[in-house]
Amino acid sequence: MKAVVQEAYGGPEVLRLGDRPDPAERPGWTVVELRAAALNWHDVLVRQGKYGSPLPHTPGADGAGVDLATGEEVVVLPSLGWGSDESAPGTQWEILGDHRPGTYAERVAVPVECVAPKPAGLSWAEAAALPLVGLTTYRALFSRAQLSAGESLLVLGAGGGVATAAVTLASAVGARVVVTSSADHKIAQAVELGAAGGVRYDGAGAETWPEEAGKLVGGGFDVVLDAVGSWREAIRALRPGGRLVVLGANRAEQATIDVRPFYFGQYTLLGTTMGSPRDFAGLLDLMTEHRVRPPVVDRTFSLADAAAAHTHLETGAGFGKVVLEA
Repeated sequence: MKAVVQEAYGGPEVLRLGDRPDPAERPGWTVVELRAAALNWHDVLVRQGKYGSPLPHTPGADGAGVDLATGEEVVVLPSLGWGSDESAPGTQWEILGDHRPGTYAERVAVPVECVAPKPAGLSWAEAAALPLVGLTTYRALFSRAQLSAGESLLVLGAGGGVATAAVTLASAVGARVVVTSSADHKIAQAVELGAAGGVRYDGAGAETWPEEAGKLVGGGFDVVLDAVGSWREAIRALRPGGRLVVLGANRAEQATIDVRPFYFGQYTLLGTTMGSPRDFAGLLDLMTEHRVRPPVVDRTFSLADAAAAHTHLETGAGFGKVVLEA
C-alpha cells in the first residue's frame, strides 16, 4: 500500500510517500481503508523523534474510512489500550502512530474497540479531524472539569484543533466561552463558532490579558483550558474556586506558581490527556444531543504532500485542522 514513510527524525522533509506492507490481520483487530487523516501537533513531535518511534515509520493518529471487516464508514479512535480505570490510562496505553504504523496511509490496523460509526453529516475530512482533538477536549471539559451550562470557559489560544473543538463543544452545551489569541481575525473566527469574545495576549495586552478576559464574564472564569503551559497567568483568570485544566505544553515545558495564593484561592488543577473509549462514546452522544458544529478544517493536502502539510501546520497561521486526503 501507499503510505507516508519517514526514514529519519527531523523536519517536514523527512516525510515522503512510499510503499509499506498492508496491515496484517489479527484477532481482535480490524483494518480501516482510509479516506482521510488529520494532522495533530503530536505528529510533529513524533516526526522529530520525541517519542522514539521505530524507523522507518508511518505517523498519524487521526483517520476516517471504511472498516474492511464490516463495510461500515467509521472514525478511528487513536487511544489504544486505555484499560479499565476511567480515572487514568493503564500501563499498556499508547497513541496510534507513536510506535505502531499510523494513519498517513491507505490502510491502518486498529483494535475493534477503536472504531466508531462516522457521525452523520460529516465529510471525510471533518470526520478525520474529530477523534484526537474532539476526544481530548471532551475529556478535559466534561470528564475532568465537569463543565456545565451557564458556566464560563477561557480557552488559551483560538486557532488550533483543541481550541476550535473547545469553542464548539462548550458553546453547544450552554457555556460562555472566551478565547485568547495574537490575531484579531482568529478571535473573530472563534466568535463565529460560538465564542462570546476574546482578548489579545500580545502587544498592549501582554501583561494584563487574564484580567481583561475576566472582564468579559464579569469577574473570573469557572474553567480555564490551557494547552500551552501558561499556568501562572491562567490562574489569574480564574474566579475563586475555579478549575485549571492542563492538556499541553506548546509554549512552556515548565510552570512556576505561587503556592499560597493558589490554595487560598481554592483552585483545582487538573491534568488530562486523550481519553478512553467511554469518553469517545460520550463525545459522540454529545454531538447527537446538541447542535455541535462540524470540526473546522483549515486546509486539505494529498497524502503525497504530507511534508507541505506539516510545514503549514508549523506556521501556526491556520485556523482549525489540517487534513490529508487519500
